[in-house]
Amino acid sequence: MQTENDGRNDFDFLVGSWIMRHRRLKERLKGSTEWEEFDGTAVGKKLLNGLAHCDEVVMNRQTGPIHGYTLRLFDVNSKEWSIYWAAGTSGMLDVPVVGKFKDGVGEFYSQEVFEGRHIFCRFTWSKITANSAQWEQAFSVDGGKTWETNWVNRFERVEGG
Repeated sequence: MQTENDGRNDFDFLVGSWIMRHRRLKERLKGSTEWEEFDGTAVGKKLLNGLAHCDEVVMNRQTGPIHGYTLRLFDVNSKEWSIYWAAGTSGMLDVPVVGKFKDGVGEFYSQEVFEGRHIFCRFTWSKITANSAQWEQAFSVDGGKTWETNWVNRFERVEGG
């Protein structure tokens, strides 16, 4: 049974077509301050009667296009989302980040291995309007005491999308 405002509609804003403006650190967890900027596209839709969302992504990097796929699944018991990412370069689902929205901001966390180091990863969704949103990724090597934001992505809805 669906409960109003239980969180299952939190990603409905992503349904449709988007232009993405990426800003990504060239090297992560190495003290880098040099950013790579590139555009991309995403098309999002709801699945499983609203308990899931997915989007297909194309990132137009200087090295060539990268295809990706995001799958978001809502757990009706915990009221949390699990977000899975698969890059077209590996064909593997990454460890999911898990969390929820509070006061219009979504925070999602995982523990994973990056370049041989155990880290925490955080996704943050914010600045959500009918036609825009922002996603950020950050890593922590000290258990979440400090974070390095290494990827910022601004979404702009495609007109009619």
